[in-house]
Amino acid sequence: MAETGKVMMDVPEMNAFLAQVFEQVADDFRVEEIKPNEVTVRMIIANRHLRPGGTVSGPSMFALADVSAYIATLAMIGPKALAVTTNCSLDFMRKPAAGVDLIATAKLLKLGRQLSVSHVLVHSEGMEAPVAQATMTYAIPPVKIG
Repeated sequence: MAETGKVMMDVPEMNAFLAQVFEQVADDFRVEEIKPNEVTVRMIIANRHLRPGGTVSGPSMFALADVSAYIATLAMIGPKALAVTTNCSLDFMRKPAAGVDLIATAKLLKLGRQLSVSHVLVHSEGMEAPVAQATMTYAIPPVKIG
């Protein structure tokens, strides 16, 4: 387990890791910044992310919040592909701007041996107020001894 506050994966390592283990969605996300206990992730919006009316769909916003919490966790513990979501609370607060990227900032609230808890704010690029906020909990796979 990483010591609290020490980044274990930088931006290029994280983007490469996502391309390797989640190639099915890696083109949708770009890690833009990693700091101790905080990450910024961009969702590159394409037509497949839109719902009728031209706004970003709820499932797409959930995906960004989920991936951002995953990245925040892995940035601090290292490349553990089997970390999984165990709980999520997501509030949709306002309609995102049509057809522009979404930016998420995920902050780790707690990082333990078995769980991480993150708070994620999602913004539509160019909008000051957030469009969604989430609290995400991840289970961290146990360290195998021997």
